[in-house]
Amino acid sequence: MSSRRTFLCQSAAAAAMLSSPWIVRAQSAAPVKVGVLHPVTGALAYSGQQCRLGALLAIDDVNQAGGIKSLGGAPLAAILGDAQSRPEAGSAEVEKMNQEGVSAIVGAYASAICLATTQTAAKYGLPHVVDVGVADQIVERGLTNTFRFGPGYRICSERAITDLAALNNAAGKPAKTVMIVHEDSLFGTGTAALLSKSLPQHGFEVVDVLKHPNPTRDFNNIVLRMKSANPDIVIPANYYNEYALLLRAMRQQKVQPKAIYSVLGGAASSYKFVKEFPDIANGIIDCNHWFNPKDARVAPLKARVEGKGAYFSYEVFMTYTSVLLLADALERAKSADRAAIIEALASSTFNEHFMPYGPTHFVNGQNTGAQPLMTQVLDNDIKVIFPADYRQTDAVFPLMT
Repeated sequence: MSSRRTFLCQSAAAAAMLSSPWIVRAQSAAPVKVGVLHPVTGALAYSGQQCRLGALLAIDDVNQAGGIKSLGGAPLAAILGDAQSRPEAGSAEVEKMNQEGVSAIVGAYASAICLATTQTAAKYGLPHVVDVGVADQIVERGLTNTFRFGPGYRICSERAITDLAALNNAAGKPAKTVMIVHEDSLFGTGTAALLSKSLPQHGFEVVDVLKHPNPTRDFNNIVLRMKSANPDIVIPANYYNEYALLLRAMRQQKVQPKAIYSVLGGAASSYKFVKEFPDIANGIIDCNHWFNPKDARVAPLKARVEGKGAYFSYEVFMTYTSVLLLADALERAKSADRAAIIEALASSTFNEHFMPYGPTHFVNGQNTGAQPLMTQVLDNDIKVIFPADYRQTDAVFPLMT
């Protein structure tokens, strides 16, 4: 095939990451083409590249373990796509992947991109496993081809507010006012709307909701407004680069709320952020995608990721487990046929993962057992503080009194 997005063995980017021991097996079992679609250029490039790494590691693991055994050991072959951090580019990539005969797609990280790519994939009955996109609209349109393994932003927001109220009550209710800062795409806007509605029901006054475009390179005006409002808690909802820039601007202008309490914060639960900005990161609480810290399979994978010069971020492990979910469906479908894969995904009870979910159960495309965990950056590490079953340490709240 002459396409620029051919099999994994022909991708220079993939070859740098992975070995290809499955090539010999491919001679006797036709590879199953899987679209790996993420924004690897543009404003979301870092996260997209992290997602791609997670997908390729999982594909390598599936192939190293013998491929899809019910298909005679068929290897998975990645067809790589770049959504360029734009929904329309993501849709165009789905069109190309459909022409190249992929059996399924895994992606596409950002909510707005996932909304577009799942819709385009639905035209062709093409199974689409959503790895990260949290907007609930993705799974609320009746698309039978769409399956989201992780939780949406409604569940994450509810968990975050419930736990924030519990922390605040236990500390004697020192925090009364909240400011929300969010990026203006589907993810940030939707999260902010949920928080704005629910926080007052738990006794918090939302003093301001500030949105910004993505990308944004100057947060000085937003921080000046924050300084004037002087909220007890700041809740950021944005992607990695903007999150880091916002907190750096807060530090420069000496804005120190009693807590920085993130909901799906792009940098809050990030080893990269902790390493690059340890003083700024210290004490940040986040409700986000996170692995089961008590699962013995986490440490070896984390070491492999770090061995490739990358960070073990939520993008990596969410896409990694999403590929394993798809591989399990292929195994049970005993077919690379799209309709058979959709049927297998819909009936999935996949539990060979290290997420805090239990067996997979999809209702209208949403894994109902998926849940976020609450983490806090303490002593230059990220620790789970809620719920109790996964807790590694007690929360420090508030940071400022």
